[in-house]
Amino acid sequence: MKVTTKTRLQYRLQHSLFVLLFLGCIGFTGWLSVEYNIRSDWTAGKRHSLSNDTLQLLKELPDNVSLRSYQPDEPALLQAITEILNRYQNNKANFSFKLINPDIFIQQAKTDNIERYGQTIIEYRGRQERINTLSEENITNALIRLHRNNKTQLLFITQHGERSIKDSSAIGYSQLARRLTDKGLPVNQVNLLQQTITAEHTVLVIGAVNQPLLASEQTKILQYIKEGGNLLWLQDPGVSDSQQEISSALEIEFVNGVIVDNNPEITRMLKLSHPAIIPILEYKRHPITEKMQYFTLFTSALALQSVGNRADAENQWIATDLLITSKNSWAETGDLLLGAEFNNTEDTHGPLVIGIAQQRQIKSATKMSVQRIVVIGDTDFLANNQLGQGANLDFILKTFNWLAEDDRLISIADKDAPDLQLRLSANTASITGIVFLILLPLLLMGSGGFIWRRRRRQ
Repeated sequence: MKVTTKTRLQYRLQHSLFVLLFLGCIGFTGWLSVEYNIRSDWTAGKRHSLSNDTLQLLKELPDNVSLRSYQPDEPALLQAITEILNRYQNNKANFSFKLINPDIFIQQAKTDNIERYGQTIIEYRGRQERINTLSEENITNALIRLHRNNKTQLLFITQHGERSIKDSSAIGYSQLARRLTDKGLPVNQVNLLQQTITAEHTVLVIGAVNQPLLASEQTKILQYIKEGGNLLWLQDPGVSDSQQEISSALEIEFVNGVIVDNNPEITRMLKLSHPAIIPILEYKRHPITEKMQYFTLFTSALALQSVGNRADAENQWIATDLLITSKNSWAETGDLLLGAEFNNTEDTHGPLVIGIAQQRQIKSATKMSVQRIVVIGDTDFLANNQLGQGANLDFILKTFNWLAEDDRLISIADKDAPDLQLRLSANTASITGIVFLILLPLLLMGSGGFIWRRRRRQ
């Protein structure tokens, strides 16, 4: 094509228009970035965004929240902290924060009793909470503690061989106690021979009773139930006679035997080592289990059932079966060391119930209240070595929140980020190493040598 003065002018005009449009697009994009703030979190588990539970909690906090964090003057650290706190501020307009250098503002640090870098003071409605490390879990747990309206305490019965909330061994409950304290639920032990219990602002916990309850202790527990006290009863197989009156008062019966499930597909999928380890994969609709989407694990569990007295409509329990095993399970009455095999005459076929939640209305001279009871046929799932399995922790935190009548304050769990680590089996790791560290380099060296020799001959 012949280039003339006219075509040359057209090319220049097109080029100028392209440059103007390109610069205009860049300027428009820059204006949009200043005027509008749009973020998208594509990480697994949304670990760079607030969890749905945290967002729900922020909606429950109508008043101002202020935060003062004492940090060293390190730009990278301050930027990371600011990013975390901005997530709260972006979702709650009256959330304010300050990052303070305690080496410069010495007097303010003394006023807040700051002892080291990283300590943070959170204020809400004139109350304060202190945390030592900034993370979504710690901040949200502090907000939960500040938001709790009641003064409910959790009392664990002792002196009968129960697991201790101070025991940090594999079978102890120290991790559970720490988690509950983080959520603003004070945990204490109670000796019924020496102390009295009141139904108001209390959740009584009966767990792993290995020695029979004395008559005076039974009387105190029965009176507590009669007065409308909330109760969590954890029971392993082997219910003593001293507990029969309590089960009768709660209209609960226990099924003889240890629950087993020999479903090979579930065993292989969850890598279960024994048929007495029971996974719960589905849940009945209830405030405790409403948002649960992950399985829970129970070991050597006991089946139970509600036998409410329908004739006594005034004091009738409303029961919900929380935890139900699969149809392949059964209550094994034989010796598990000899193997698990269903016996039609002695064993009870599944599905079976491991956990029941009950409630009823209690009338007093001044008010009407609702009593809440949860009975679970296992004590192992709360132990330090099992609390982190599946959704065990989430389930028990939701259970205690329901018993403490804090239905809105749901548990805030650590975010799982499965894309942070690549987990390979030993065989897969070995094969990967051989391929990429030995075979692939040899292949590249061989192909390079072959090409070099071929070109040299030519």
